[in-house]
This record gives sequence, structure tokens and C-alpha cells, in this order.
Amino acid sequence: MPPTEVIILRELLTHGDEPVSGTRIAKLLGISRVAVWMQLQKLMKQGFAFEAVPRRGYRLVSSPATLNAALIGAHLGRQRVPRIICLEQVDSTNSEAERRLADGEPAPLVILARAQTAGRGRRGRTWHSAANGNLYATFVFRPHLDPARLQDFTLWMGLVACALVESFCRLQPGLKWPNDLLLGGRKAGGMLTEARLDADEVRDLVFGLGLNVNGTAADLPPELRRTATSLAESAGGPIDLNKFAAALISRLMRGYAEFISGTYRERFRPLWERYDVLRDRPVTVIQGPRSVRGLAAGIDDEGSLLVQTPGGATERFRAGEVTLGKDAV
Repeated sequence: MPPTEVIILRELLTHGDEPVSGTRIAKLLGISRVAVWMQLQKLMKQGFAFEAVPRRGYRLVSSPATLNAALIGAHLGRQRVPRIICLEQVDSTNSEAERRLADGEPAPLVILARAQTAGRGRRGRTWHSAANGNLYATFVFRPHLDPARLQDFTLWMGLVACALVESFCRLQPGLKWPNDLLLGGRKAGGMLTEARLDADEVRDLVFGLGLNVNGTAADLPPELRRTATSLAESAGGPIDLNKFAAALISRLMRGYAEFISGTYRERFRPLWERYDVLRDRPVTVIQGPRSVRGLAAGIDDEGSLLVQTPGGATERFRAGEVTLGKDAV
């Protein structure tokens, strides 16, 4: 059974502007009306505001703009979802996931943070993670999967995230191979997948996602203001962070299930063709000291980037750093 506060919020959200009687909530939870009032008091301390309508009940007036685990759970309704942990601040949600896995925490698990002090990007880079209404999330799994199957996992989850941004925010995002979510050519999010192997299978799988949701240019370091953006900036107004987080959790958990079952293959190619921002554009791929220039030509069946070089050959890249034209994105 979901936590009491989740059930109360779910009931109030379901009824919208129509008040819900304290008696109804009390019967639903099997507690007294006094206990219901005490739960509302606890929620008020978290930033919720309620209106008590005489002889009719309670109505939810406003909710906190920052991430709130109970509100996310309420927005998820009766869906079966993993446990959600919402932290005020953490060094990195991926690092927190690793610690919890080492302590034997059961999976699946979703870890959210309002701010990160040491957010991690690919190749050991730092991900700017201010507490300004953005979303820092890590999804934790124990898939017992053949490591070879992970080649296109990050791409698939990125495509699922793009599809959500398009439907939820009415925006047209793009995916820059292998792990950047772009809006109008500017970076709005990044992904980082880390795996732990045991013998010949993936024991622990950690998928981290950082999305600039409600941040502004002023929140970014000066060197990032030209190349980064947020969902709110692109949409022209703020995004309901908790509602968006709930939708993201729902979509990514479904996407993970499709990946494990193999049914994701039916949608992988069409989604990639829809969101690929590199196709037929000049790119430079860097692998260590090696640098290759050419035209991006999509991906192969394993998710490797295809690049047609000036000499006419096609090279495949399973990993690497990609820039568009002369400038990095």
C-alpha cells in the first residue's frame, strides 16, 4: 500500500477543484478524521496548501514547486512503480545508487535529487547541477543481462526521454549520439549509464539522467550559456516539475521493460530517425588521440555511429566524443 500522504494527495488531485470530505479520506485509509488532519498538517510543512470547505471537505490549493516524492507518487496514480527516494542534495545520484547497491538495497529503485554537488557526466566530466528546479535522477536495476545487449541501452532510454519531452512539453527535442538531449541545437540534458559485471552477466545497471527543466540562463556558468538551455526556456514558461518527473518515471520504467523483453526493437529505428540530430551533417568523432571527420550516416543495428569519411569509406564507432561541424555542442 502506498504511503498515507501519497493516498491523500492522489485523492485530492483526482477530484481537482471539488472538495473531498475528511470522512471519505479517513475511511479510505482506515484512520480517524483527526489523523487525516494531522497528515494534512505534515504536508503543509512540506509546502502544500489546503482549503477547508465547511461541510464539504478539503481541496488542494497549491503544491511545492520543488521535487516532492509524495506528490510524484500521487501523480503516478495506481501505477506499479519502484520505490522513489527524493534527496535535498547529494554528491551524485549515480554515486548514491552505487552506495545503496553496495549496501544491498533492493532494485528497481529511483533516486531523485534537488541538487548535486558533484554531478557526473561522461568521461569523468562534471555536470552542472544547481538547485534551480531541474531534475537529477538515477534509475537502478539488477537485470542479470548479457553485457553485449547493453550497446544501445543508453540510446534507447534517451529516445524514450525525447518522446516524453515532445508529448509533455510540446517541444521538438533531438538526440545527439550517444547521450545528449538537445533543444534547438542547445543541450538540455545528458545521460550516463554505468554497469557492474558479475561473471558473464550485468549484475547492477545504473542509468543517470540530468535534465534542465526550469533553469534559466542566469543559473548557468557563463561558459555554458551559449550552448545550454532548459525545457522551460524552450517552452516559454515553467514546467510542472513533479508532474513531469512522474511522467518520466512512468515512461522510463516502461522503456526499461521493453528493453529487457526485446520488444523495444519495433520502435527503436523509427524513434531514432525522428530524433537523430546528426544525420547527414558534418561531424568530428574523437577517440583518444584519433580524430575522424565525415558525414554522420545514422547508426547500425547495435547502436554504433556510422560516419562516411571524405574518401568514401564508412566507419563505425561504438564510443567516442562527437562535435557538429567545427563547434562542440
